[in-house]
Amino acid sequence: MLVREATFTIDVGENGYLIGFDDDYDWPKEMPFGWRCGLATDSNAIVMPTTDTGPVQMIIQVHDGPPALERGNDWEPSEEISLRADYPELCLAVIRSEFWDAWPEDEPPLEMPPSDEGEEWVRMRLYCHADDPEPGIGDHGERHLVQLWRAPQAPSVHPEITDTDRQAQAEYAAQMNVPVEEYTTTYPLTYTSDNQPD
Repeated sequence: MLVREATFTIDVGENGYLIGFDDDYDWPKEMPFGWRCGLATDSNAIVMPTTDTGPVQMIIQVHDGPPALERGNDWEPSEEISLRADYPELCLAVIRSEFWDAWPEDEPPLEMPPSDEGEEWVRMRLYCHADDPEPGIGDHGERHLVQLWRAPQAPSVHPEITDTDRQAQAEYAAQMNVPVEEYTTTYPLTYTSDNQPD
């Protein structure tokens, strides 16, 4: 049964948005190339919209059990992941060069009700639709339906992806595993009679 629904619009950035139960944001170790969503941490998911920069209508629902699958509305096939919900309040952040809190100020916080069994995991099902499916800036008529309910941790459900997507995922993961020191460059500093250290 539907417990609560929040509907609003966010302006996404070219890197999508993070949704989950932790506001300690960081760049995800993996990007879900070929998919719409993937785990950023145990508590957060990253979602990749069609729209690079522009509005996305969000419909976020909390249910007391698994909702029936959506039919119609031209939804793409749904994807599902499990998120740890140590913190019950849902967090939402747009990823640009930094992370921007995207939960509307006029929308009350959305919390997951406690589980009778003490379940710490939440299942997230994501549906997406874009009137214009070609990636780009501006209004693509994009909307996302996010459904959340308490459920034991379970394997993620995604559509099959191409070898190109797998390669992109692997390249991003490898790049994120490079130590920061390897990006550091040392430049020699030369002093002249006109340029002496303090």
